[in-house]
Amino acid sequence: MIRDIDRLNRRLDRFERRLPRWIAKPLRWLRAPSSRWVRIPVGLLLIVGGLFSFLPLFGLWMLPLGLLLLAQDLPFLRRPTRWALIRLERQWLRWRRRRRRA
Repeated sequence: MIRDIDRLNRRLDRFERRLPRWIAKPLRWLRAPSSRWVRIPVGLLLIVGGLFSFLPLFGLWMLPLGLLLLAQDLPFLRRPTRWALIRLERQWLRWRRRRRRA
């Protein structure tokens, strides 16, 4: 269980390093253990907002971000979230390699 938390945190740290500072800083604050009581409602609100992606203000991007935040506190989401981050990173790297060749 602790190993899952460490692995997920390593993946999220790698992800944060690639984000612009204005996005990474609030995300880092939300991931801090002291922000748990803010992180859970924000994660739930993002998931609900993702479900209403047909509205102009909301988007599907909110759903995975909400799941990422909730994975910090819900053990059953840690492995699938880490797995999804690994797959996303691999697909991103493949896309960048293909783009460089073209």
